[in-house]
Amino acid sequence: MRTEVVAVAVPTAVMLAIGLWGLDRGGMWGDESVTFLVGRRSVPQIWQLLHGMDAVHGLYYLAIHVVLAVHPGEVVLRLPSVCGAAATAGLVAALGVRLARPRVGLWAGLIYAITPLTGHYAQEGRSYAIVSAGVAGATLLLVPVVQGRPRPGWWWRYGGLLALTSLLHELVVLALCAHAATLALARVPRAVWRGWLRAAGLAGAVVLPLVWVSQRQSGQVSWLVAPDWAKVEQLVRDFAAGPTGAVFWVCVALVAVGVTARRTAVFALPLLVLPPAILISVSQYRPLFHERYVLYALAGAPLLAAAGTDRVVEFLARLRPNGLRRYGRLGTLTGVLAVTAAFVQCLPLYRQDRSPAHRPENLAAVAAVAARDIRPGDPVLYLPSSWRLAALTYPKGFREARDIALTESGPRSGTLSGLETTPEELRRKLAGLKRLWVVADSKMLNSGRRPGNPTDRVKLAVVEEQFTARGKYVSGRVAFCLYVRRPAEAAAAPPGAHGAAGSGSGAATPAPTTRRPRPARW
Repeated sequence: MRTEVVAVAVPTAVMLAIGLWGLDRGGMWGDESVTFLVGRRSVPQIWQLLHGMDAVHGLYYLAIHVVLAVHPGEVVLRLPSVCGAAATAGLVAALGVRLARPRVGLWAGLIYAITPLTGHYAQEGRSYAIVSAGVAGATLLLVPVVQGRPRPGWWWRYGGLLALTSLLHELVVLALCAHAATLALARVPRAVWRGWLRAAGLAGAVVLPLVWVSQRQSGQVSWLVAPDWAKVEQLVRDFAAGPTGAVFWVCVALVAVGVTARRTAVFALPLLVLPPAILISVSQYRPLFHERYVLYALAGAPLLAAAGTDRVVEFLARLRPNGLRRYGRLGTLTGVLAVTAAFVQCLPLYRQDRSPAHRPENLAAVAAVAARDIRPGDPVLYLPSSWRLAALTYPKGFREARDIALTESGPRSGTLSGLETTPEELRRKLAGLKRLWVVADSKMLNSGRRPGNPTDRVKLAVVEEQFTARGKYVSGRVAFCLYVRRPAEAAAAPPGAHGAAGSGSGAATPAPTTRRPRPARW
């Protein structure tokens, strides 16, 4: 029993340490800022917002609301994900212990903990690490049932946990397909199937209203595209303890050997393969695939790799008399050292991932440039309006600016970034400005791409037709730009109009330094 406890506790502690390392990156990116802003609203305001967007994350936002009530900061925002990843590492270890032996559990938990993709989402202010813990816990609850030792009420615990996890993200229902495959491979009796169907029905009934509501909000994932073979290859590499080099190929080889360990493979292989395969197949017709939506499937890879390592150690031990006894502890230690070596080899990836430039954007950096360069009363436009997130998340950087398009705030209007004025009124407001700051999608400016929103189309048209860029700061997907009116346009402006900008007179400030961060790994 002590050995089993250590096999679970060590990976949990390692994952916790990796998750806490560099947790304060010094800035939030777009999705994290949404979590932060929504979590700081009141419960009625969150409920109102969910009617128009992000219903799939509703339960997570309510939980984060409670967390941020303790302290509204980016470190606290990410702590639930760190705890979720640590819990998952412990649950993966527990699965290895139950399905094989303590050393398999220890290795599996450690491999999960050092996988770069795990560490990435352990530091995200989103729900995916917590979802992974829920699926791993439900898989662990399935073990005694398959082994013929269920306890009274066990199916209700399994179904309840899956239902709760599905409310955190509806694509957890794909884990039910993996569990059904596990029952089929294990050739369980009909009584087990009946119990599982009742539990699965409970989870399905709970998540069905969420699916119905989220279908009405499907435009939020319209940016997704059908995954190709390159995406599949990237997923395979990301699910390994190291995405390149010797670590990757050793992981692939060990997983292949681990498939021959039937008791472990019956649980691990369907979990690893089926959810991503189903989502990728569906996404050929309706794109829904992103690796974070099936992050919970990653738990199957370390289980198979650990089982494969156990098979290799057993084979080597049998080559010599009394080998199993003599090399038992040595084999365990050797496996731990191998995992440590893989971690050291991937250390540059971990360090890179803890840099703010490694996320899609750094809104804190944008706000810092805005605080330095914006004059009191300078007008600012957000293109599209969703990039108002930068000012809402870090308001100190934009406190001197004047939001020229906003008419009603997000919390009052039940929207994320607020309601804006009409296209006609916006044209009138922009007519007399000599200088203008724009926070924009970096791919939208000068690309010929037209926004769908009429007000956003007016913003882009006026900026392109009447203004000239004098400076640009780029952080991934977001650009912070200074525009000044072209001389011909300035001469044609009506008398006295130049004062409409508050601080519009005088020379433009020096252009902010352009800095392009490295492309995000994930």
